[in-house]
Amino acid sequence: MTLDMLGPSCVSPESRRKPLIAVTMGDPCGIGAEVIVKALADPEVRALGRFVIYGIEEVLAAAADAAGIRPFWFRIVPGEQVRVDTGVVVVDFDQYAAGLWVNPRPTAEGGATSLRFVDAAIEACRRGIADAMVTAPINKTSWKLAGCPYPGHTEKVADALNIRRYSMAFVAGAVRVALASSHVGLFELRNHFTIGLVFQPFDLLHDALRDWFGIEHPRIAVAALNPHASENGQFGDEERRGIEPAMQMARAAGIDVDGPFPADTLFTPRRRSRYDGFVAMYHDQGLIPVKLLGFGSSVNITLGLPIVRTSVDHGTAFDIAGANLADSGSMKAAIRLACQCAGRRSGSVAASGVALGQPVP
Repeated sequence: MTLDMLGPSCVSPESRRKPLIAVTMGDPCGIGAEVIVKALADPEVRALGRFVIYGIEEVLAAAADAAGIRPFWFRIVPGEQVRVDTGVVVVDFDQYAAGLWVNPRPTAEGGATSLRFVDAAIEACRRGIADAMVTAPINKTSWKLAGCPYPGHTEKVADALNIRRYSMAFVAGAVRVALASSHVGLFELRNHFTIGLVFQPFDLLHDALRDWFGIEHPRIAVAALNPHASENGQFGDEERRGIEPAMQMARAAGIDVDGPFPADTLFTPRRRSRYDGFVAMYHDQGLIPVKLLGFGSSVNITLGLPIVRTSVDHGTAFDIAGANLADSGSMKAAIRLACQCAGRRSGSVAASGVALGQPVP
């Protein structure tokens, strides 16, 4: 495929400065294709960058047809060489197309297929081809059926990049929340609760607020683990044993942290106006306020990676897959945030004459 097949041969310097975003379609049985098509059909969103979708063109075309959207992408096969100077290119893994999405449900085939998309996008970012990756939802049961040992994108991407210090975080407008623990059963959390576990999101969120969000001196509020922040040890001692020592370490490293505050008062309007970021101790403690404040428009972002990776705040929604009922708000927000963070990191990347979708070594 030549540049002329993608559009005008004279590409503006402005277009060349736009980040190249690798987008994974997620589970083909879910709503990933629909939210991607709807998000990138918006001219304002598409104008933010250049895009490579790793997915199945037939599924994307079906989603576009159901939504009354004319396809706006060019198709290539994995390994084909192409210049992505403007617009959207689909790397079509059509060998997986055989009707996977007809009966939406968790399947080993759906898990294996979505894993393949993620592997290709990771490799594109690792090789410097893409500036960031945006992931549509996968189904954790499908990944397990496919033999995948990871509970989700966060752990898989971190391991693929050989990263051991990372944190799951969420962004809903000006509310930015990092999690000390993510996919850990609540009753198991005590066995994992260490000073290092708590300190890590302080460190990573501080760097992200400064480097990705442009906040020179970020202020971070910290949630307690126990009710009433334990009331001086009446309801557990994790604040004294784990959270407060981690905060002392953070302050010694020049990180501005405050708390620990009882979690039921952490996200009041007063505190949201005072702090640039928040650290929650476990998954739902952070996710409930994020989704109340920004449901359908919040973004999952992984801290600590050498690449930018964002994702939607929802799952595969098998119950509405194929019905043209999915809201693309979170996918739009994930794409916007990926473009913003990639722009702050690198300014520009010229992806010229590179092979997209090559197998991971």
